[in-house]
Amino acid sequence: MAAPMTWKRLVFSAYSTPAFSWVFTRITDRFFRTHDRRRGSAVLLLAPLLAEADSAPLASSRPPGFTGVEGLQSRFHWMADHVPAFRVPGGQIHILHSPDEFYQAMKARIKTAKSRVVMASLYLGTGPLEQDLVDCMEEALERSQEDHAPDLKVSFLLDYTRGSRGKHNSRTMLLPLLQRFPDQMRVSLYHTPDLRGLLRLLVPERFNETIGVQHIKAYLFDNSLIISGANLSDSYFTNRQDRYVLLEDCEEVADFFSELVGAVGDVSLQLQPDNTVHMMEGMVHPYKGNRAEFSASAQKRIMEVVNMARVRQSMLEAECSEVPDSDGTVPNDTWIFPLMQMKPLGIYLDEQITKQLLIEAGGDSIIYLTSGYFNLTRTYMQLVLGAAADYRILMASPEVNGFFGAKGVAGAIPEAYVHLARQFYNKVCQLGQQSRVHLHEYHRPDWTFHAKGLWYYVGGRDRPCLTLIGSPNFGYRSVHRDLEAQIAIVTENEELQMQLQQEQEMLYQSSTQVSNSTFNQPDRHVKLWVKLVTPLIKNFF
Repeated sequence: MAAPMTWKRLVFSAYSTPAFSWVFTRITDRFFRTHDRRRGSAVLLLAPLLAEADSAPLASSRPPGFTGVEGLQSRFHWMADHVPAFRVPGGQIHILHSPDEFYQAMKARIKTAKSRVVMASLYLGTGPLEQDLVDCMEEALERSQEDHAPDLKVSFLLDYTRGSRGKHNSRTMLLPLLQRFPDQMRVSLYHTPDLRGLLRLLVPERFNETIGVQHIKAYLFDNSLIISGANLSDSYFTNRQDRYVLLEDCEEVADFFSELVGAVGDVSLQLQPDNTVHMMEGMVHPYKGNRAEFSASAQKRIMEVVNMARVRQSMLEAECSEVPDSDGTVPNDTWIFPLMQMKPLGIYLDEQITKQLLIEAGGDSIIYLTSGYFNLTRTYMQLVLGAAADYRILMASPEVNGFFGAKGVAGAIPEAYVHLARQFYNKVCQLGQQSRVHLHEYHRPDWTFHAKGLWYYVGGRDRPCLTLIGSPNFGYRSVHRDLEAQIAIVTENEELQMQLQQEQEMLYQSSTQVSNSTFNQPDRHVKLWVKLVTPLIKNFF
């Protein structure tokens, strides 16, 4: 006779079913909201499961049409009214194409770093490739200590839930460095304020990251920076296709991301050499403290960095415009706009600017949009379906989905994405938009697909002049649950435009266009229960 289940195992077993998860979170959310109003401290707040609160689109003013650098500036520089704008030489920006190139670029720059290494990711894996990366940091720190006043500082920002999963995890990977170099190492673990109270107690470790995570992927080495959607894990170094852009010797952009990651780190739990965690003095605790107070203090700290950089760059641009080069040309032909989305903290700059870009995309534009997890928010879907621009949307086929072959409920997630894709394709067909909106599926044997972002072609040009690249997936989680960051690159540099075009073409060359027959294939069959629960759980993945 089987041993009786304990109450906790019983709850865990029940919670792992999607329908119970949805009912439980709705009930506990309402109960603890009422409880919190009575006691004065938040115990549980969750982002809405089905409703999407739309932020107001940004106002922009630009003349129709454009030519040259000044035309690009007039068309897109409205973003500088909301986020910092960094003007850089396009020749210092390089598109990386493969996981190995990404991995080797990080290792090489860690080895030569003199002043700072800043790594922001969802998690750090525990395999030999990740250990090699940690060993590179150890060697760099050892070299820095050969000086009597070592200057090199290493800072990690990871997600608490994902970075603490299992006995051997991101924390245990970094503890030796933290113990050996306590004055030069910092490890910050962001904990979402939405995972608290009874929900935090009951949600199993495998599922707790569905509530919200630190999802920013920024890797900084002195004054150089890699922005990507890739995590620090072996598959992202070998056979998991993503996007990566290297900004070489761009000090102002590097300073901004260093300060941004530092600000998020300040409101995160700090890992100690004995593997305990605590908050910095004076900071509100993310799940023990008042929910509203934590979000307000975190928003204030992070927006201080954003607003100070925006004012500083505006002043620098004003000064530069008054002193043109001796030959009268503009010295830097590329703009970098950092876009942050942190809805749990009341920050939604990326959402507003992305919406405005989609709204302004006219009939002369083509947008190539990609997401490893195609699950557009209702707002983004409406903008795509109601736009004048042409869209070429690239998504993962089931076999290259990151959840393909997973155990348990997670193994059905690729089917849920097939179901969502079919629903979107049906809407395209119902509206007669097949000639304007095209869906593509990425295929590559023994690989998975994790790329996200867009390429923006305007005015009949054969090369993109704008790209979005970073961590957001254009889905509910990216907009409402997680901490995200990407950059908008606006460039007139022909070499950089060519790199962006080659990147886009390389990804799309490994794809096939979706048609009605695609969803009739045997591997696109979606079980009835998956169709039924997808509307209830789609906001969690």
